[in-house]
Order: sequence, then structure tokens, then C-alpha cells
Amino acid sequence: MQFEKYPFQKLNELLEDIIPPKEQYILTIGEPQFDTPEFIQKSLCENSGFLNKYPATAGIPELRESMIGFVKRRYNVELSFDELLPVNGTREVLFNFPAFLKPKKVAHPNPFYQIYEGACIAIDAKINRMALTKENNFLNTPSQLNGDENLVIINTPNNPCASVMDMDLLCEWVESAIKNDFIILSDECYSELYFDNKPPSILEACKIVGNDSFKNVLAINSISKRSSAPSLRSGFIAGDSKILKDYLLYRTYVGCASPLPLQKAAAVAWSEDTHVEKFRDEYRKNFELAEEILGIKNPDATFYIWLEVDDDIEFTKNLWAKKGIKVMPGSFMGRDGVGKGYVRIALVYDEKSTKKALMKIKEFIDENR
Repeated sequence: MQFEKYPFQKLNELLEDIIPPKEQYILTIGEPQFDTPEFIQKSLCENSGFLNKYPATAGIPELRESMIGFVKRRYNVELSFDELLPVNGTREVLFNFPAFLKPKKVAHPNPFYQIYEGACIAIDAKINRMALTKENNFLNTPSQLNGDENLVIINTPNNPCASVMDMDLLCEWVESAIKNDFIILSDECYSELYFDNKPPSILEACKIVGNDSFKNVLAINSISKRSSAPSLRSGFIAGDSKILKDYLLYRTYVGCASPLPLQKAAAVAWSEDTHVEKFRDEYRKNFELAEEILGIKNPDATFYIWLEVDDDIEFTKNLWAKKGIKVMPGSFMGRDGVGKGYVRIALVYDEKSTKKALMKIKEFIDENR
């Protein structure tokens, strides 16, 4: 198998001969730069004594209960224990779920989170890369399918385009999955980084169309962005219980159970919502600055700006050389020319740092008009 170079490796190679200014801002990676809340850190420390125990793959009951509680509070969807399975963040499940399912053909967004493609390469699956463009409002629809896909991955809110599917479109996807008998996996790990309207979940869409058993439908979510705690590696996959039953057995052999202290800390994090509101307020301030300084229309969710530029490669190189601002070229995140002419900017820092970085980007744009 031949994996593509990861976007960050491509970026390092692109910029390796450039000497930037001393003051630098790294806006390439979707990693929250806010401290993990103290109550989560405290729980981790208090439960370190459980390091002498083997963890169960299915997760401790209190973790599953906290995740089920989150889904109920957030989406008003009630899940049973067999309809949700804890996982080690979304990256792990996105890579090994296709290996478990063994689809012959997979459809996923383009541009995309690189694990989607990597999983397909690992199992030698054919790929339908569903383009996200200005013309389709950066939204994937069932009309982009060829009809022979076994697994479809959608991503809402979207990385890198920051687009959000509405409930009607999610219902279309659920109905298509049932009618055409494919599995749909909805990556919703940015669901809690919204500003006005709450992004819907495909689990809600199932209830609306009468798919009460979530047949052929699964959603994944993660605490990494929600709680500024990516090292907890806490996420879940929820939906079709028949699929999850076999997937749990597969995971038992893979050996990917989360350490008990991490599970304990994740349980308290999933159970509490006020700290998430505080993070949303911080990101909202950053996007208000972006609207004021760059004059752009802010997205409805995520912490990304998908900025249209003339040449994403040259823009990235010159912005780093002249202003010390590192961004991600859109062409590194897509295939077949999709993503070209855009850069992804991650507004993950505090308000003061973000303002400085945005001002430098504005200066650069004005100097190169």
C-alpha cells in the first residue's frame, strides 16, 4: 500500500527553506490552545490509581452513561447501551471501522480529513471523492454517489470548509442509505463549536424519517474540540446496534481500550456543558475579529476559515516568509484540484494572539493586491 504524505509533512517540505520573522503564529492545525478545564484534570489525577487495572474495550458504565447523557441533552435522542460504543477519539475509529467493514468502495468528501483516504488505501477500497466546491456550497449530497458504494463518510460541520448540513439534507442521506443499502458514517466531531444555530446530528435525522433503529447509520463524535482535551482520546460511535455488536468484538481483538484514568476523566467532561459554552465564547470572539479585520462572512461552526486566494501555494509560502503566519494550502487537503485556491486558517488561540495574527494576514493581503 502507498499512503499519501500527510498535509503537515507536505507543508514542512514546502516551507523548509524559508526563514520567517521571529514573531510567528501557527494557524495550521485544529488543536485547541486553551487549557483543559481543571475539573477534568483533577479527575484524571484522582483516578491515576486505576492504572493497575486492565480496561474493558466496551468502556466503563459511567463513561457510556455520560456519552448517552450528552446525546440526550444535545439532540434529544435516547440511546441504549448497545447503540453507543466509546472509542479513542475519531481518528482511530475512522481508520479501523472501514477495516472492520471491508467495503469494496467508499465515498468521502474532497477536500477531507486525511484519515478517510488513508483507511481506504489500507484496505484497497475504491474511492469516490465527493467534491466540496463553492458551486455546491461546500455540501455533499446523495446525488454525488455512483450507486455502488458500500460505505459513505460525511463530515458536518466540515473540516476544512466549515460548512454545515441542515436537517433536510441529513434526512436525505439517511433515506438514501436505507434505500440503497449502504452504511453511512457521519463525522460530527466539530458539532459543539457553533455560534448561533446548533448543528444537527444524523441521529436526529434518523428519528425524523422513522429510522428508529438507526439502520445503516452511525455517527461519531469526540471530546477533543468540545472540551479542549485532545489527549483524553475520548470519542464515541453511535447508531445501528447490529453493526456495533460486531464492531465491539472486532475492537476487542484490536486492543484499543482506553486507559481507565482517561475514561474516568472523560466521563466527567461529557457530563458537563458550561465549560463548552466558555470555549464557544472564545471562538466567537475570534470570528468576530476575523469578520472585522478580513471582511469575511463567518462560518456557522468549527474554528476554521476557508479563505479563497489566487494561488494557495504561493500565498502560504509568502505569508510565512513575510509575516510569520503559517496556514494550510487547500490543495494539500484535496485531490483532483479540489481545494486549490483556498487556505485553511485555524483560529485556535486566545483573542489577543488571534487579533495580532489576523492583522498580519490583512497587511499581507493589502500589500499584495
